Amino acid sequence: MAGSIFGIGLSGLAAAQAGLLTASHNISNVNTPNYSRQEVVQSSRLPLYSGSGFIGRGVNVDSIRRVYDTFLVAQTRQAQADASQLDTYQTQLSKLDNLFGDPVTGLAPAVDQFFASVNAAGANPADAASRRVVLASAQGLINRFHLIDDRLSETRTSLNQQITGTVASVNTTAAEIASLNQKIAASSAGSGGLLPPNDLLDQRDALLTSLNQQIGAVAVTQADGTFNVFLTNGQALVVGQDAFKLAAVPDPIDPQNIEVGLQAGTNVIRFSATDLTGGSLTGLLAARDNVLGDAQRTLGRIAVVLAKAFNDQHALGVDVNGVPGQPFFAVPSAQVQNTLTNTGTAAIGVAITSASALTASDYLLRYDGVNYTLTRLSDNTVNTFATLPQSVDGLNVTLNAGAPAAGDSFLLQPTRYAARDLTVKLSDPAGIALAAPIRTGAPVTNTGSGRISAGSVTNAYLATPLAGNVALTYNAGAGTLTGFPATQAVTVTVGATATTYPAGSPVPYTADATIAFGGIQFTLSGAPANADTFNIAPNTGGAGDNRNGLLLAGLATQNLVGGGSATLQGAYGQLVGQLGTITQQAQIESDAQTHLLTQAQQAQQQVSGVNLDEEAANLQRYQQAYQASSKVLAIAATLFDSILSLGGR
Repeated sequence: MAGSIFGIGLSGLAAAQAGLLTASHNISNVNTPNYSRQEVVQSSRLPLYSGSGFIGRGVNVDSIRRVYDTFLVAQTRQAQADASQLDTYQTQLSKLDNLFGDPVTGLAPAVDQFFASVNAAGANPADAASRRVVLASAQGLINRFHLIDDRLSETRTSLNQQITGTVASVNTTAAEIASLNQKIAASSAGSGGLLPPNDLLDQRDALLTSLNQQIGAVAVTQADGTFNVFLTNGQALVVGQDAFKLAAVPDPIDPQNIEVGLQAGTNVIRFSATDLTGGSLTGLLAARDNVLGDAQRTLGRIAVVLAKAFNDQHALGVDVNGVPGQPFFAVPSAQVQNTLTNTGTAAIGVAITSASALTASDYLLRYDGVNYTLTRLSDNTVNTFATLPQSVDGLNVTLNAGAPAAGDSFLLQPTRYAARDLTVKLSDPAGIALAAPIRTGAPVTNTGSGRISAGSVTNAYLATPLAGNVALTYNAGAGTLTGFPATQAVTVTVGATATTYPAGSPVPYTADATIAFGGIQFTLSGAPANADTFNIAPNTGGAGDNRNGLLLAGLATQNLVGGGSATLQGAYGQLVGQLGTITQQAQIESDAQTHLLTQAQQAQQQVSGVNLDEEAANLQRYQQAYQASSKVLAIAATLFDSILSLGGR
């Protein structure tokens, strides 16, 4: 039969039918993601030898081949992983950029309004309404700090939830890949590996593409047709028919963050920040750890510097009742997180000693049993100490109680929660210290032209405030001033030259020189006459005095942040500008990677994609072949009938 015309016709009919089915299958799946075009693989049957030569015996359908390019598919998966990472990263950055850069809800307008109210109160210090406005605008500023920090905290929570959800999705996808591996291995074994289950292979490719949208992964094909899937750090996620699980667990150093690791029985092998690349999971981790954390710490540093600088200057003034200025803001405290795996009893303390020297960084303190190692996490700068306390970057790190065990570590967070914890401490408008703590003057009985400036004080004044009037007397014969406090040295600065005179000794008079003692400084000018006096006394009636108010308002333009490198608004502007630059760069990189993904997909589809025009032509071709094979069978039937009719005669 196989060598007969009937057999040849039937083989052609079967081949044409396989072609029609395959073309129809391709057309039906033209819009199926990750579907690879299939085609019939045919070969000529072995011919039959006769005395006249070899006579053909028809056609075989060897297999249905999947049109597939391994290199192009791998390239597309990698492009997909990178595009998903950058798109997720850019999306999260855009939210932060909008939050900080908003001209209405950002911090800048609230800072401007607060210092404007301080300036207005300084212009009219006796006005109670102006003082109330200062407290109201201060609370408005605090509310703005809290609002932004709340949004940042909500973003952190959202990112942690997305990380947890993505890990669960990765585990589900890995399990499905392992299940398909099992089906593919069984199907391939049934045909000796010669007839691959094309549609199952496409389904597995679709899952692997989905996996790369979530996390960067590489597939390695095995001899039995299964895939082993590895993460970019080399950790196996799927091996044959077995799938391993990722875990989302709290960071033992910073429990506010969720870490990703591999579940190994009851333990979790934790991944570091650089272990994973590609996929939305990596984009989420990068946005949270690199950008969100920096923004929150930078905002906190501005809050600490503002509170500390304003309090310091406020303490150098007196209120309407002549009482020294009390803390205006409650300065936020640095936080310390004990690592969950610590075994010692140490209680580490951190105090902010210089707000200006603060960095926008967290610190990790480790104890190895002998020495302490303090790492500034923003740039990995390391300091090693044998004992505590130690001072670094405006912080004083102390061992308050207990003792650490070898291997213990502590996360120091000087500014992370400062914007959240900042509050207004002063509640009485009359308590705003707009006046200077001292007043100066010269009696009308003076006969010379000597004049004394209003004077000002420095922080040193707080240690030895004036208890009463200091009367300086000019001695024309010696050209000196006497009457300074007997226990305080006096410094006279002329131009850039400063000269210090021992306590109790006469001080030479130089017109326009700056004279300082006990944290008080002033200038004398003109030509005083012999026995002229100049008075410096505590300011007990400062209701109309605005000298300290002007200094408080002037903090807005002073370089207070980053070791004197930026004003409060300048530091916030740098944060906004940095976020804008990072976001724009992320957008550019995301757009470029999306374009590369499109190119890779197009290249892959040129090989594996379904072309409807081509499939329509194939349908016609196979239809004609089917009709021709049917004609062969019809002719064979006619010939057979003719033979039968000859036998009947």
